Amino acid sequence: MDLKDIKAIIDLMKKNSITEFELEQQDSKLRLKRGLTGGSPVAQNDDQAPIVSVPMSVPAITAPAVVSAANTGEIDIKSPMIGTFYRSPSPESGSYVEVGSEVNVDTVVSIIEAMKVMNEIKAEVKGVITQILVENGKPVEFGQPLFKVRPS
Repeated sequence: MDLKDIKAIIDLMKKNSITEFELEQQDSKLRLKRGLTGGSPVAQNDDQAPIVSVPMSVPAITAPAVVSAANTGEIDIKSPMIGTFYRSPSPESGSYVEVGSEVNVDTVVSIIEAMKVMNEIKAEVKGVITQILVENGKPVEFGQPLFKVRPS
């Protein structure tokens, strides 16, 4: 990953009030986190050695990928990032899951494309898909519910 890509990610972090970003690709890992050097984000590799520091002001927000829904007993599978939601690995392929599909912790339920990288989204819960909340090919926000799951 070059400096241009890192700057583009930082711009997305600014625009969307994100304080922490992590990207893994094959044998490399990039982590951007606010507040490591006096409020500035710092890009880090696996050894936590600083790579680049760019000042910016971003308010803190956090949201888990999976959060229990109140009163219904269903669990939301939420988007862990901003990007474009896809229900299948390619336009010619069938959807990863449908309403009624059984999922477990490692079941891939969708892909979110961010910065031209396809990120597999796993269920992270065992149960049955009861609702699909996002239309294929539509943009999603960080923390936006994608699916509802009835735990089993």
